[in-house]
Amino acid sequence: MIDAQDEDKNLPGWTSERGEPSLSDVHASISAKTSSPYWRRAIAFLGPGYLVAVGYMDPGNWATSLAGGSRFGYALLVTILISSVMAILLQSLAARLAIASGRDLAQACRDAYPRPVSIVLWLLAEIAIVATDIAEVIGTAIGIQLIFGIPLEIGVLITAADVFIILLLQRLGFRWVEAFVITLTVIIAASFAIQLMLADPDWGGVATGFLPSTQIFLDPEMLYIAIGIIGATVMPHNLYLHSGIVQTRQIHSSVKAKREALTFATFDSTLALFFAFLVNASILILAAAAFHGRGHQSVAELGDAHALLSPLLGSTVAPILFGVALLCSGLNSTATATLAGQIVMEGFVNLRVSPWIRRLITRGLAIIPAAIVTIWFGERGTAELLILSQVVLSLQLPFAVIPLVTMTASRAKMGVLVSPRWLSGLATLIAVVIILLNMKLVIDFITA
Repeated sequence: MIDAQDEDKNLPGWTSERGEPSLSDVHASISAKTSSPYWRRAIAFLGPGYLVAVGYMDPGNWATSLAGGSRFGYALLVTILISSVMAILLQSLAARLAIASGRDLAQACRDAYPRPVSIVLWLLAEIAIVATDIAEVIGTAIGIQLIFGIPLEIGVLITAADVFIILLLQRLGFRWVEAFVITLTVIIAASFAIQLMLADPDWGGVATGFLPSTQIFLDPEMLYIAIGIIGATVMPHNLYLHSGIVQTRQIHSSVKAKREALTFATFDSTLALFFAFLVNASILILAAAAFHGRGHQSVAELGDAHALLSPLLGSTVAPILFGVALLCSGLNSTATATLAGQIVMEGFVNLRVSPWIRRLITRGLAIIPAAIVTIWFGERGTAELLILSQVVLSLQLPFAVIPLVTMTASRAKMGVLVSPRWLSGLATLIAVVIILLNMKLVIDFITA
């Protein structure tokens, strides 16, 4: 495994030695021995990518993709494609940071920046996680309501149960957490595959939707949804999450072992995010085929989409699958966001409390505002809240992306695993694009 003391002596770019790792109860708990066969070592690194991929098909994605598909047809598929490419590249940097330095992104910020700067970044990261959790808690509650008829306000409180599910699974081993997430992900994918067959989309229009268009940038309403899609796809908490959970694998301190671990981890996240891209695109394609193409161009609320699927597609199966997939998506996303909240809290401020208290704190930060908003707005208006939460995430992205890009480009911090110049250049371009899109969004709000 990685020796923090020896490693920090060889990487003088950090202001302090690496402290106790986040998620210490599962840190380096999965064997990846260098003496094992190559295929077994590769399999040992499969799993974290799927926990990260969950964030790319959470209820926030549903809201933005439903709104984009119903209003603009297939036109915003290119935004999902570009966002997914951004995500694949940035998540590879998160894994690189963790494997090279032995730090997650929160710890790296704490050890690289002055205390006031790291505190500001911590607060911004907490805001991003709350925005993520609000969307996911509300999405889960809507799924519970659609399937079981339980009122939304009660459904929000029921989502607290995921705290104990994750605790139980982690006690059994982190592989159980990954198996839980992957199982729910497969259910989501199967549900959308069946719904797409029932919707019978225009595949020529789908292909055209993946082509770039200047209309997205020129139309303020389309740009608003597009930025929401970016916020829903490239999520700040996923960068913290990936850099933390990749360290659940035992990584030897040799450069050769680290390079191999980086290869395996990058393959894992790329494969998982490609799968997430297919699911995410399916949501928009379903909305375009079922709603936009049939005269329903203002469908954005998850409940409305559920109610319209049966009469439009002529099947009672479609709305059931929609509700099941939404519930699975919410359960998945709240679980991984809770882990990300723990990584952020421990990494930035080195707060060490028992696991169940940490879970209740991070979940409480989401459930309390979600319950207040749900009671205030009721069932109507939740779509606007979900989309707004994703735009907030997009506005937070630079404060996670810029530290990640600059630190992985620093040889003093990364050693021989420093990012190649071409990779740092692409990552910098992504950060610039995100910032420019956010500036355009703010200008549109001010001048509206």
